Amino acid sequence: MKANPQYQGEKPCVYVGMTGQSPDVRFDKHKAGLKANRFVREYGLRLLPELYECFNPMPYGAACEMEVELAIGLREEGYAVWQA
Repeated sequence: MKANPQYQGEKPCVYVGMTGQSPDVRFDKHKAGLKANRFVREYGLRLLPELYECFNPMPYGAACEMEVELAIGLREEGYAVWQA
């Protein structure tokens, strides 16, 4: 609740992270418990490509910045966001 004070439940909770792999492969690894975020492993249902497709691929430095900016933007839009 501290990280997402504006969340009111109408939009999904999302995990924002970056990877050098395809999002599909990385999600499968989370679900399999390989270098997994606990919340993705336990509660992750599916990817939301409409939220990230326009950013892929990008250089590492830009991805580091974009991860933070995307999380902030999604929170402002009413999503609850979890980050690694």
